[in-house]
Amino acid sequence: MTGDAIVVGGGVIGLTTAVALAGRGLRVRVWTRDAPGGATSAVAGALWWPYRIEPAERVGSWGLASLRVYERLAADPGATGVRMVAGVHADTDLGSLGAWAGEVPGMRQLASGGLAARLPLVDMPVHLAWLRSRLEAAGGAVERRTVSSLAEAAAPVVVNCTGLGARDLVPDPGVRPVRGQLVLVENPGVEEWYTAADSSAATTYFFPQPGRLVLGGTAEEDDWRTGPDAGTAAAIVARCARIRPEIGGARVLGHRVGLRPVRRDGVRLAAEPSPGGRGVLVHNYGHGGAGVTVAWGCAEEVAGVVAG
Repeated sequence: MTGDAIVVGGGVIGLTTAVALAGRGLRVRVWTRDAPGGATSAVAGALWWPYRIEPAERVGSWGLASLRVYERLAADPGATGVRMVAGVHADTDLGSLGAWAGEVPGMRQLASGGLAARLPLVDMPVHLAWLRSRLEAAGGAVERRTVSSLAEAAAPVVVNCTGLGARDLVPDPGVRPVRGQLVLVENPGVEEWYTAADSSAATTYFFPQPGRLVLGGTAEEDDWRTGPDAGTAAAIVARCARIRPEIGGARVLGHRVGLRPVRRDGVRLAAEPSPGGRGVLVHNYGHGGAGVTVAWGCAEEVAGVVAG
């Protein structure tokens, strides 16, 4: 492939897609509304796991393709932000998962209930910076730009990776926010991650990241609030402390809120003629809470679609 491409959206989906296209020979520009670190992706946990994402029949292959990439990137965690970390998914039965679960190396059912696995855990600020550097090394660029219409992107290849922004930009009313709130604390010595789904709106998880322990969380549908709620933060810490009591006394470093871009019909990854018929427009949005999990699989599919 040769020529120009514009990727609209600078989160993990947009940047990963841009890197994949640049790797196929395109000159890629990423248009992003957000400053570095301002995208929803930057505040993600971010553990590899197919969480709140559909369609199930496609997610498995996207996720496994991404898993293989992260396994390689984990060889240089300081640069890529990717580490392979052991942990437990509580109250999860291996048989309830899709066929993809059988291809995750070393994942096993625990006699006490739940699953044990060693999975990619991604330090998102580091990883997003690494993706950007990969793109720039391949001749691409990231540009701050607010887009009011996809028709503004005049290039032979345009990829819509706008996440929640697709609700108005496409427009696609099936896209809606699922609010996630996190608490960052000093790590009191926790070395493994842990997750448990308590209800549709409240979850319990903690992820050891360099310099901090990330505590979560929430899954509040159709909630557009982007500021942290003090009561919610206290409840998150309390839930995590029931699993690891030492978390209850950990010093709070900060709070984070992100709006997951969930789509009623699942991820939209499909091509159509671009506005005005000048080229191809590929939609790649609606990844919910699992953008990191499927980013590379979706990016390679986009590159394949563009290549024809």
